[in-house]
Amino acid sequence: MTAIDPNALTDTARRDRWLTRIQGADKWLTVLGLGWATPLAKAALGESPRSNLGDVWRLLGVPLLAIAAFLVLWGTLAPQVQTSLGAVPGPTAVWTEAVNLHQDAVAKAAKEAQFLDRLEQRNARLIEAGRGDEVRAIAYTGAPSYYDQIGTSIFTVFFGFLIATALAVPLGILAGLSPTANAALNPIIQIFKPVSPLAWLPIVTMIVSAVYATNDGLFAKSFLTSAITVTLCSLWPTLINTALGVASIDKDLISVSKVLKMGTWAKITKLVLPSALPLIFTGLRLSLGVGWMVLIAAEMLAQNPGLGKFVWDEFQNGSSQSLAKIMVAVFTIGIIGFLLDRLMYAIQAAFTFTNHR
Repeated sequence: MTAIDPNALTDTARRDRWLTRIQGADKWLTVLGLGWATPLAKAALGESPRSNLGDVWRLLGVPLLAIAAFLVLWGTLAPQVQTSLGAVPGPTAVWTEAVNLHQDAVAKAAKEAQFLDRLEQRNARLIEAGRGDEVRAIAYTGAPSYYDQIGTSIFTVFFGFLIATALAVPLGILAGLSPTANAALNPIIQIFKPVSPLAWLPIVTMIVSAVYATNDGLFAKSFLTSAITVTLCSLWPTLINTALGVASIDKDLISVSKVLKMGTWAKITKLVLPSALPLIFTGLRLSLGVGWMVLIAAEMLAQNPGLGKFVWDEFQNGSSQSLAKIMVAVFTIGIIGFLLDRLMYAIQAAFTFTNHR
């Protein structure tokens, strides 16, 4: 009778445990755009190496190869296109400007830190001298760095997006539950949904200037103009998908809620929202993407100090580095848009996956 090696059993059990953990993490890796890590880990553990390495090539190798081909094509064709500012910058020139923008941001952050440190020391000396009434909180007035402009744009788009969500979800639930409300809202949606942000912006600018007359309020007028324009253009996908999700709830569930004599609030929170959540999140992802695209145009015209204003200022500047800086901004906008979509997808996964653990 052949003896069984206990060490072999231990290794097999350990391998099976790792495979189970990897499989459990697969959904979240996919949400984060790291789906290639699962087959790579399985191949490393000896689980169908040929098949899993093929998946790694498809999920990671092919995209990287496509990016490399794009960079080669870009670097080859860019010098052949001449503009009023010189040749279109290639990948090397754009990367150089990205590094310069980073170094400039670091230098500006250090300068701001020095200003705040000197201000704090000054106020401390005044307090020690018994002149506390002369203490002042002086705002730093230096030019914003590239990272500050990125932060401004992200804050603006989320501000407008949250307002749009607060309006769209309740209206979508109302339209989904009530055919009468749906009939009332549908023409409004169909008329205003296609309107460009460039059409909304002058109207919003005039209204904000008339209503928000103060210059020392909590928010700058340019910020409110950009955020409200984002709201007006991004609420429609969430509204439409919420209404569709609510209207598509199984009628038997509605009948059960009537039998159980559920109140309106209980019906919405325990029945309507859980059932419609996947479509609601689809609408939210679309709305955030639309809002991010709209924001750049809104910031250009409203002069809100974000990425849109950065692009416009560089276009107006017309220096030899301006085109490369604009292209840095283009890549920044695209990457942030991708990350925002991944963020919304991760939140959607946290609320809608039933067996992700």
